[in-house]
Amino acid sequence: MSAATIKAIGILGGTFDPVHCGHLRLAQEVAETLALGEVRFIPGGTPPHRDRPQTPAADRVAMVKLAIADNPLFVLDERETKRAGLSYTFDTLSGLRAEAGATQPLVLIMGADAFLAFDKWHRWREIFSLAHIAVAHRPGTDLSAITDVELARAFAQRRVVDVQALHRAAAGAIAVVPITALDISATAIRAAIHDGRSARYLMPPDVLAYIDSKYLFLKEK
Repeated sequence: MSAATIKAIGILGGTFDPVHCGHLRLAQEVAETLALGEVRFIPGGTPPHRDRPQTPAADRVAMVKLAIADNPLFVLDERETKRAGLSYTFDTLSGLRAEAGATQPLVLIMGADAFLAFDKWHRWREIFSLAHIAVAHRPGTDLSAITDVELARAFAQRRVVDVQALHRAAAGAIAVVPITALDISATAIRAAIHDGRSARYLMPPDVLAYIDSKYLFLKEK
């Protein structure tokens, strides 16, 4: 990487209810492929497109903190859980952009399923002026299945193959990053714990110990 480029900052949001190895491995692989300087894990507050997380924000933040503690690439960012109202990605990125400055590259990391519905996001067109997008692509997901014409056009026009493009500009590009297919879901983890089955090896041991100590997920399905 030349002296003229600045290492991009990755942004990975989610409810993290709970955070698990699928989240961590995705972040690691995207960071390595795109040569990111760091990845910020941002636990969501009140999401606009899904039900409110069943686990209190303080517990979800604590689990993320435990999960990323031994990885110098990963950083916890609590801004969404501390902000009142709905947690829109546009607002989060606007705040990050104001703090980082106009030239710092930011990369919003999302799964392919989320990207296929990106046109439903609040002020989605304006997000391209705030950050690049890295689409974490697992085998079997068809990115050609974009149904919104405008999003399909944006994908075709903005997609880049050269990783350095994400470091030379502050925002606006889309990169597709193949990742390992780990079929782990927070919903399945909560159900397993609720039913008395083991969630070992699906998340870091410290996170599982925290869940046990707080008796999380035992009273919901």
